[in-house]
Amino acid sequence: MTDIARRKDEHLDICREGPVESGKPAGLAGWRLNYLSLPEIALEDVDLGIELAGKRLSAPIVIGAMTGGTHDAGSLNKTLAAAAEATGVGFALGSGRVVIERPETAPSFQVRDVAPNALVFANLGAVQFNYGVTGADAEGLVHTLGADAINLHLNPLQEAIQPEGDTNFRDLSAAMSDAIREITVPVFVKEVGAGIGAESAKRLAQMPIAGVETAGVGGTSWARVEALRHDSAHTRHSGLALGGFGVPTSESILACREALPTRIVIASGGIRSAEDMAKSLALGADACASALPFLKAASQGVEGVVEAIERFIHTLKILHFVCGARTPSELRGRITRIG
Repeated sequence: MTDIARRKDEHLDICREGPVESGKPAGLAGWRLNYLSLPEIALEDVDLGIELAGKRLSAPIVIGAMTGGTHDAGSLNKTLAAAAEATGVGFALGSGRVVIERPETAPSFQVRDVAPNALVFANLGAVQFNYGVTGADAEGLVHTLGADAINLHLNPLQEAIQPEGDTNFRDLSAAMSDAIREITVPVFVKEVGAGIGAESAKRLAQMPIAGVETAGVGGTSWARVEALRHDSAHTRHSGLALGGFGVPTSESILACREALPTRIVIASGGIRSAEDMAKSLALGADACASALPFLKAASQGVEGVVEAIERFIHTLKILHFVCGARTPSELRGRITRIG
């Protein structure tokens, strides 16, 4: 097993067994949805369906990016993708850098046999454009995996703690912009758990991207995950100390929506309930991504993940109804700050 493949399995094991959450709030508890005793609509009027990256979803939900590159990761991807296909939600693959470096690992990311119609996101670390990876490589990854869109992830905090971290983020905006122009599918930029703040959102708004995914503080902390892998006492201490550092999800949603008013904002980072999803949509997100709840549900196979998704959808529909919103776009703004 290569170092990068071994890292993938270590990540999965730590996330399954860990405590890996940031320990800091996502900020959503400081907001209250505007409940209506007279919603003036019927429950059957609610339609959660949205268009995202050229595909129709049954609800504004994406199974968040996790893994790929090993047998265990490939099995998990098949389970998650099959559940996405069955329920009509989106599915995001983990980082595909390993496919570029070792093409024989591609089958662990290829899910079209179980998810022929699902919205599938490929994934690549944006910093790799400073390490020799090109836009053509990213485009090739998309085609190899049969993806509909690609996430370019930003993760400077994770890279600083990761034993094998790539930390040259110099002039990365220009390198990203050049690479994105070579990619023919919708390109999204996402964080991995430290959030996208106002300044970064403004920089991203200058790029030819379809949208962003917030991945704010409040969910899985990849600084903490990498700290648990590290042999260096100093770096391990730093990773644990900074496990909750960054921009909370609620702040990231607001910052991204302001900077990219007409582009897609996917909320993620500590989205653990349908109410979290509804609050995120009310704050300005177009869709929500979550990973850890579905990773845990995957221990029960495809059926377990389908059940978890259906519960989210059922409760999310009721929340729309009692807030008087027929669609996710109508839910926007139906929220009040309480803290």
